[in-house]
Amino acid sequence: MDIALLLIGFLFMLVGILGSFLPLLPGPPISWVGLFLLYLTKAVPDNWWVLGITLAIALIILALDYIIPAMGTKKFGGTKAGMIGTTIGLLVALFFPILGPLGIVIWPFVGALVGELLNKADKKTATKAAFGSFLGFLTGTFLKFMVAIVYLGLFITKAWAYKAALFPYFD
Repeated sequence: MDIALLLIGFLFMLVGILGSFLPLLPGPPISWVGLFLLYLTKAVPDNWWVLGITLAIALIILALDYIIPAMGTKKFGGTKAGMIGTTIGLLVALFFPILGPLGIVIWPFVGALVGELLNKADKKTATKAAFGSFLGFLTGTFLKFMVAIVYLGLFITKAWAYKAALFPYFD
C-alpha cells in the first residue's frame, strides 16, 4: 500500500507542477495532496505541522493567483477582456505549440492585447494594459511553479529519508 501511495503522490506532484501553468488546475493544492499521500504511508511518520503549514501556503498561493493578475491589469489600465485574452492566449500556447516553449510567453501577451483591442481600447492603452495583464499572469505562474517545485523537493527528500521503510524488499 505504501508503494501505491508513494507513486500516486508523486503523480500528484507532477500534475501540480503542470497545474502551475494550466489555468484550470490549481497547481500548489494538487502538489499538497501529493505530500499528504506521502505522509499517509506507514513508513513516513505523521507531521501535522508540515502538512498544516504547506496547506496554508498552497491556499494562500491559490488566492493570490486570482488577485495578482487583477492587480497587474488594473495597475496598467486593463480590463477583464485583457485578463480573458491572457487566459485564451495561454490555452492557444498549450494546445497549439507553434512557437514551442517561447509560445507560453508570447501567446498570453497577444491574447491580452487582442482582448483589450476588442474592448475598444486604442493601441497604446491596449499594449500597456496587455503588458500589465501579462505581468500579473507571469507573477502568479512563477509563484505557483516555485511552490510546486519546493513541494516536490520536500516529497523527494522525505521519501529518500525513509526509503528503507518504503522499499523494504530492496534493502
